[in-house]
Amino acid sequence: MAKIRLFIDHPLAAGQPVPLEPAQAHYLSGVMRLQAGEVIAVFNGRDGEWAARIAEIGKRGGRLDVLDQTAPQRDPPDLWLVFAPIKKARTDFIVEKAAELGAARILPVRTDFTNAERIRQDRLQAHAVEAAEQCGGTHVPEVCELVPLSRLLDGWDAARRIFWADEALAGPAETLAGLAAGPWAILIGPEGGFSAAERARLSALPFVTRASLGPRILRADTAAVASIALWQAALGDWR
Repeated sequence: MAKIRLFIDHPLAAGQPVPLEPAQAHYLSGVMRLQAGEVIAVFNGRDGEWAARIAEIGKRGGRLDVLDQTAPQRDPPDLWLVFAPIKKARTDFIVEKAAELGAARILPVRTDFTNAERIRQDRLQAHAVEAAEQCGGTHVPEVCELVPLSRLLDGWDAARRIFWADEALAGPAETLAGLAAGPWAILIGPEGGFSAAERARLSALPFVTRASLGPRILRADTAAVASIALWQAALGDWR
């Protein structure tokens, strides 16, 4: 099995030549010290994982020759993560772990108490790519642009239920075993929690399920990891 995995935004098929961008060529040759003739694993989020031989490599780019498929495409369950960005490093952590744990889509939202007014969407997307490369995944979740929570809820499809990790319900952790499978989203609030107006709106929505994550109030980044793990164990692909 190839030790190096690389996300390639290019169609993959046996015999397909694939160009390397300068940053990818630098990573392979300058960081990992690979040379022409060596084999790596590549994936594009659509066609599974493939073995590819380095045909050419240099400072300005290079070329891979795709050999054969080593793993089929494995898409995660239809689970979204909706969260309010926090401090930079901890937001990075949330995106990385959501990609590793199997979130299909990541949606940052601005709430009444959100500390971060903006995000670097391209940087967060790069973190999602790196997480998929390292964990053996063949799917890279899309990291969406930051939007107000109110706007997101205005256009929400009621067929997708929301699992709201509500810190106000601190107590025994909820079980999701009795809930129906299907499209879901996990909602994690900001460090200061949701405002009274936001709480009232969420509580009134018929597609929102409030749940406890245990007897202690978790930090936002911990709550995101715990929520995805609970959902995956009960309704996702960990069963």
